[in-house]
Amino acid sequence: MEIEHRLAELGLNLPPEPQPPPGVTVPFQWVRVFGQHAYVSGHGPQRADGTFVPPGKVGGEVSLDQAYNSARLATLAMLGSLQRSLGSLEYIDSWLCINGYIAVTPGFNRTTQVINGCSDVLIEVFGAERGAHARTAIGVAELPLGLPVVISAEVALTK
Repeated sequence: MEIEHRLAELGLNLPPEPQPPPGVTVPFQWVRVFGQHAYVSGHGPQRADGTFVPPGKVGGEVSLDQAYNSARLATLAMLGSLQRSLGSLEYIDSWLCINGYIAVTPGFNRTTQVINGCSDVLIEVFGAERGAHARTAIGVAELPLGLPVVISAEVALTK
């Protein structure tokens, strides 16, 4: 349990499964395993208790630092879903691709700095080789539930 130990060492907690608000249905899987890959649906930033961070747009009511932290929290939410789906994060061989979407105000163009929050967590937890990944960081007008950040991923598995 090297990865779980590393999370504890860093003081990082994985939140419970995302719970949509009343009236919102989720007709998809948070993680879909196919062959040696796991496809992770878009996750928003959740606190350790499972609640989502307040809504807002980066460059407006959400600062760059808050957005960076939101990307970190969204990454922990993805890790929680992967752990529940796989049984252990040790089955992750490598991170292949990260797709980050950031709700931004017009003119905000520092999206890569926001998604660095995700990349930094992956490298801190999995190391430089296993945590390395390709990446996209796109600013958009709106995200579901008004979230400031949503991140999806593809990972290679050992099993």
